[in-house]
Amino acid sequence: MIQVAVLGYGTVGSGVVEVIEKNKEEINKKSGEELNIKYILDLRDFPGDPYEDKVVHDVNQILDDPEVKIICETMGGLKPAYDFTKRALLSGKSVCTSNKELVAAHGPELIQIAHENKCNYLFEASVGGGIPIIRPLNYSLTAEKIDAITGILNGTTNYILSKMEKEGAGFEEVLKEAQEKGYAERNPEADVEGYDACRKIAILSSLMCGKNVKYEDIYTEGITKITATDFIYAHAMGKTIKLLAQSKEEDGNFYAMVAPFMISRDHPLYMVNDVFNAVCVHGNMLGDSMYYGRGAGKLPTASAVVSDVVDCARHIGKVIMCFWDAEDVKLTGIDEASRRFFVRVSAEKEREAIAVFESVRVVEADVSGEFAFVTDVMTEKEFNKKAEAVGIISRIRIEG
Repeated sequence: MIQVAVLGYGTVGSGVVEVIEKNKEEINKKSGEELNIKYILDLRDFPGDPYEDKVVHDVNQILDDPEVKIICETMGGLKPAYDFTKRALLSGKSVCTSNKELVAAHGPELIQIAHENKCNYLFEASVGGGIPIIRPLNYSLTAEKIDAITGILNGTTNYILSKMEKEGAGFEEVLKEAQEKGYAERNPEADVEGYDACRKIAILSSLMCGKNVKYEDIYTEGITKITATDFIYAHAMGKTIKLLAQSKEEDGNFYAMVAPFMISRDHPLYMVNDVFNAVCVHGNMLGDSMYYGRGAGKLPTASAVVSDVVDCARHIGKVIMCFWDAEDVKLTGIDEASRRFFVRVSAEKEREAIAVFESVRVVEADVSGEFAFVTDVMTEKEFNKKAEAVGIISRIRIEG
C-alpha cells in the first residue's frame, strides 16, 4: 500500500480526495498497488466531512512520516507551498501539484532536487486543468522538435470574451456576471490582465526548449481594453477575438507573449468557447496537434493531479525524466516580431491613417464615427511608431 498526503483541502485538494476515493478500483489497478490517503493538511477543521479523521494541522506529521511516499500540493501560491514542497522532495517523497505559480517560479530547482533524491516533481495540473499537455510534451512528442505552442490557457478570460461576442455586452458587465457565477475571482486581475496565462505559457515554453523561460520576461497584455465594438468589427471580418498565449522558435530567435488576437474561422482555436481551454503544438515532423478540454474546475484539475499520483506510484524510487534545465532562455523582444494589425481611428483621421500606414485593407462595419483597417505585415516596432504618429483608438493583433 502506498500512502498519500494532500496539502490543502480547498477546491482542488478536496477534488483530489474525491477522485481517488470514487475511482479507487481503476486507480489502484493502473498504479499497480493500492493507494491510501493517510493525511489531509489544512489550517481548518472539517466537522462532518467524511474524511475529517485524516485532517492534520502540522505539516511535520506528514513530512516526518516515512510511510508517506507521495504528496499532492494543492495549496497554491509560493509560501508556504515552496518550503513544504522542497522539504518533501529532499526527504525522497514525490510531489504532484496544480500550483502553476510555484512551478513557473521554481520548476527547474524542484525538478533537480527531486531527481537527486530519486523521487519526482510532477505538475500536469498546472497548465490546462484536466487537459493532458505536460505529459505529451515530455513523453509522446519526444521524437519532435517543438517549434511553436499557441493556446487558450485561461478559462475565465475565454468565458468573458465568448459572452461579449454572443451577447454584444461590455467587458465590465460580463466580468461582473462571471464573478457572480464563480468563474472569476473577486479580484480578477491575475486572469483578466493575462498573468495566469503568462505563467502557464512560461511552463510550456520551458518544456518546449528544455531551458528556463522566465514568466517575468514574457510580454503580457490582458483583455480589459477589448470592447463590444471590437467584436462588431471581428464579425464583419469573419473573425473572433481570443486571449492567446504563444511561444515560437524562429531563425534562432525565441518569442513568447500573451495578448488578445483576432483569429479567423479556419483557425483551430476559433471554436474554443466558454471556460474551455485548448493548446496547439507544432512539431517539425508531426506538424500540428491540438489538446482540448476543461481548463479549470475542481474535478478536471484534480483528475490531472491524480494522473501524476498514479505515475509516481508506478515509479517509486525511480526518476521520471523531465527536461527543464535552470539555464535561462534569452527571449527576443516582441518589437522584432512581424504580423498584421487591426486598427481603429476616428473618422476624421482616415486620410492621415492611409498616408502613414500606406497599403491598408478597409474594414466595413456598422460603426459610426470611425475608420477601421487592417495593416500589411510589419514589425511591432514599426507599427507602434506609425500608430503614435496617427493617434489611434485601439489595435488588435491578427494571428495567421
